[in-house]
Amino acid sequence: MMEPHAQPIADTGTEAFDGKGMIDRYFDITARGSSQRQEIIAGVTTFLAMVYSVFVVPGMFGKAGFDTSAVFVAVCLTTAFGSLLMGIWARLPIAIGCAISLTAFTAFGLVLGKGLQPNVALGAVFLMGVVFTAISVTGVRSWILRNLPTGIAHGTGIGIGLFLLLIAANDVGLVVKNPGAGLPVSLGHITALPALMSVAGLAAIFGLVRRRVPGAILIVIVAISAIALLIDPSVAFHGVFAVPSLSAPGHASLIGAMDIKGALSLAVLPSVLALVMTAVFDATGTIRAVAGQAGQLDADGRIINGGRALTADSVSSIFSGLLGGAPAAAYIESTVGVAAGAKTGLAAAVVGALFLVVMFFSPLAGLVPSYATAPALMYVGLLMLSSVSKLDMDDMVDAMSGLVCAVFIVLTANIVTGIMLGFCTLVIGRVVSGEVRRLNVGTVVIAVGLAGFYLGGWAI
Repeated sequence: MMEPHAQPIADTGTEAFDGKGMIDRYFDITARGSSQRQEIIAGVTTFLAMVYSVFVVPGMFGKAGFDTSAVFVAVCLTTAFGSLLMGIWARLPIAIGCAISLTAFTAFGLVLGKGLQPNVALGAVFLMGVVFTAISVTGVRSWILRNLPTGIAHGTGIGIGLFLLLIAANDVGLVVKNPGAGLPVSLGHITALPALMSVAGLAAIFGLVRRRVPGAILIVIVAISAIALLIDPSVAFHGVFAVPSLSAPGHASLIGAMDIKGALSLAVLPSVLALVMTAVFDATGTIRAVAGQAGQLDADGRIINGGRALTADSVSSIFSGLLGGAPAAAYIESTVGVAAGAKTGLAAAVVGALFLVVMFFSPLAGLVPSYATAPALMYVGLLMLSSVSKLDMDDMVDAMSGLVCAVFIVLTANIVTGIMLGFCTLVIGRVVSGEVRRLNVGTVVIAVGLAGFYLGGWAI
């Protein structure tokens, strides 16, 4: 059946075989006030804004013992799959990729923090995708968004942002463990090359973003890597092209390597649920923000093809877990493409196609030193701190519980612990303040469950 807004086929019948016309009708390009040229340019712009992930995600996973070359390919395939699914199926200009925040949670929280084996962590990613998809297609995701406390949702984002900042600063030696008494951290080797390059790179990102330069983060990563190749003997050139492979000599393939049974243990399940909850608020908020900016909300303020959009990002995490990648989510960098004119799924499809091409450039990932990607992590972390402005300080209990969540994610280097303390302080605070009626069953159940998990000694 013809869509109400579709253009009628000309009597000559030639338009039925016109590829350009078919693409236009399928994506509603003209109907949404765009053009194919505009969508392609916007898709390339989004790609440039988020391609830094192919360097950052493997770098973080590499520190956790993963084969970085295999992760590089997994990131490219996950981003291609998710973006093509979002573009062709949901027909929205929203790119999907391995989320930096959830990557940090997986690598530093689960593997390095809890001591899980990489295959168990991949099992957690896979389970997260399954649960995320189940709650998306059944409508539970919408229920969670309506009923769970917004303070803790924003607090989780703030805490993960601070966590990313700490990880990046420590990795380049800008902030180090304090060997003496007193505070747990102290200033590191600020005059060393990694620290200097990281701070300069972060400042350069600020300037380029301010000037609205497409691909600002990528430009800084490439520039620092080029400088490192000239002055840092530890950085070496190993070529440009390579046949994509999800395993390297001496490494087992990451395809299907996840240990689902290990991820179902009582010690890991709360982390799986924390991954789900973080993705619920982060990814859903991103999808709504990008759709709204692109004018893809209906008269009631709901996202056009919203059900498909929510399912596309959750299914992508299942795909990523199967390949050995990090949890996937909608990328806020999609707003850059929307600002460049993206209004349809064609832009997201262009992003997906370009990531398939990038997959053949894996040797370049090995050229990028950690201090070239550190500015990107710091910048993303700082962006996540903007959620502070979303806390409702008129509701003191909710806002303060969110801040408790944020601060203790960093102080304990454990996202689940921060979430647990946030929920518990919220419930107790509501009771003491006489605001019991503002609590709902879901919040109380989660608070009691997390508290029991810690009091029972199951937490690692």
